Amino acid sequence: MAFTACLLAAANAGESLPTNAVATVGRLASPKARVVVVEEQGAIASFNPNLQVIRRMVDRGLTNLTLQPTPQAAWRSLVSPEDVVGLKVYSAPGATSGTRPAVVEGVVQSLLDAGQAPARVIVWDRQLGPLRLAGYFTLAERYGIRIEASTETGYDTNHFYDSAFIGQPVWGDHEFGRRGPGVGRKSYVSKLVTRQMTRIINLTPLLNHNMAGVSGNLLSLAMGSVDNTVRFMNDPRQLALAVPEIYALPVLGDRVALNIVDALLVQYHGEARSLLHYTAALNQLRFSVDPVALDVLSIQELERRRQFAGAPAAKSDLQLYQNATLVEIGTSNPQSIEVEWVK
Repeated sequence: MAFTACLLAAANAGESLPTNAVATVGRLASPKARVVVVEEQGAIASFNPNLQVIRRMVDRGLTNLTLQPTPQAAWRSLVSPEDVVGLKVYSAPGATSGTRPAVVEGVVQSLLDAGQAPARVIVWDRQLGPLRLAGYFTLAERYGIRIEASTETGYDTNHFYDSAFIGQPVWGDHEFGRRGPGVGRKSYVSKLVTRQMTRIINLTPLLNHNMAGVSGNLLSLAMGSVDNTVRFMNDPRQLALAVPEIYALPVLGDRVALNIVDALLVQYHGEARSLLHYTAALNQLRFSVDPVALDVLSIQELERRRQFAGAPAAKSDLQLYQNATLVEIGTSNPQSIEVEWVK
């Protein structure tokens, strides 16, 4: 991805892209993305997920996305029995507004039924505290799978994102307490990602984010996998550059096998807080190998829900997702996204 990384660096420096470079990027980004949306009434009622219905939705989403005859065959087209599969969740907003444990449980059941060994399944996020509060430890005990946090395993100095936008490392970051030239330039990838898992499945909620638009696949995985992220979280322009470039690191993005949006509910205000009066039921799960397409559709859905509720519109800046297209992660053009409904 060196060519497209250079394009993004040029954009960051305010340089114009050569005409032939733009044409090349256009060709790379032109294929359509497939998104499968499974909708079933009763998947959630009074904010309580129905595991039996969710499990059925997971299997239908897998077979329709992969065009395989059975869930087992679908999984084998995505991961192998030898893989250590990391289920990346977004747990900070809690069990109701973050990735719902029932959705993760449905995926875990389906994976195990396909023959994946429990010891080769990890549910993970950035920190252990939110995972525990959301109920993931109970889920892990029930199925014999692992719970891990990327901040607990240390950072791999061989894999990092380097940016001229220097940060001040905080406690837990690899360079915390260090002084000298270049300190704060790098965000190191967690050893959990580089040494303990071979395939990643993103599971993210349909939840707004004030700068990124949605707390989606790109943001969740990129910011959950590296240290020294505080420098990006208060600067929309730097966030829009850093998230796609971090996701595009081969040790990270190349390991993603599948992306699932937990759209049982859609929360269009609140970001990291559970605000149920800004929440509506969709009863959907959305599947794709294209994380950018899913995130763009999520942003559109969030805006529709604000309009339905008569809530103030959000300022939608799709630069992050357009940058993700430049580094060949996926498709940000809604006209190039094919949505298949399964009801």
